[in-house]
Amino acid sequence: MAAADTPVWFITGCSTGFGRDLAQLVLDRGWRAVVTARDASQVRDLVEMHEGRALATALDVTKDEEIAVAVEAATEAFGGIDVLVNNAGYGYQSSIEEGIEAEIRAQFDANVFGLFAVTRAVLPGMRERRRGCILNVTSVAGRIGFPGSGYYAASKHAVEGWSDALAKEVEPLGIRVTCVEPGPFRTDWAGRSLKQTENRIADYAETAGARLKGTSGGSGGQAGDPVRAGRLMIELAEDAHPPRQIVLGAWGVDAVDKRLAAQREEFDAWRRRGAATDYEGEG
Repeated sequence: MAAADTPVWFITGCSTGFGRDLAQLVLDRGWRAVVTARDASQVRDLVEMHEGRALATALDVTKDEEIAVAVEAATEAFGGIDVLVNNAGYGYQSSIEEGIEAEIRAQFDANVFGLFAVTRAVLPGMRERRRGCILNVTSVAGRIGFPGSGYYAASKHAVEGWSDALAKEVEPLGIRVTCVEPGPFRTDWAGRSLKQTENRIADYAETAGARLKGTSGGSGGQAGDPVRAGRLMIELAEDAHPPRQIVLGAWGVDAVDKRLAAQREEFDAWRRRGAATDYEGEG
């Protein structure tokens, strides 16, 4: 396959973790990729051996002007974007009560509003060509809120709900949408990238406080393999009918399975009383 015939991937957040490993896998296949990071120098090594097929560009997803420049550069270099991977983001942990407003808003700017903005910038080209794949890297926290990760979970729940609507809007246009939901993976998420507000209120020591300590202390020992996750993301992008959501890692699969079972049990227990709130004799 000639380089001009290969799919074009646009991946955000490639300096470390999922983004970096996925970009390497894509380029190793001989495909084309736009590899982005807030500091482009951190990803130039990924593209050095792939002249004509790879573009390294600076992209802070919270800055509209950088989004516009990066998408325009991708279009000029390769003619369009076939696969968008919204991977950029990070974790912020605190108890709900101790959350710091500036940190909460920064979390949403990167994980939510930045992802929205990048997608809006890429959609016109996909819509015009009537094809495309959007992979939104969310989290098991997009399905389950854990103590100490309430604001992070809220950001990922927001992307999940938004993706439901997006998928319904763009499916008739030939564009597929999947949320990729990792559990604990051996990336930098729980290490250098993680932001925490220290738990000082004793009443939360056994809930949020314990989780903050466990998360930071477990960095580097997670069971999830980001390279295997990258291979699965490639498989999803090549599938004509990918799932709307997919959980990655055995821990995450088990946690979501238990959560779904508990939700069904609770829903069924309250189904009749919830339905009975309609006007009598209607519906």
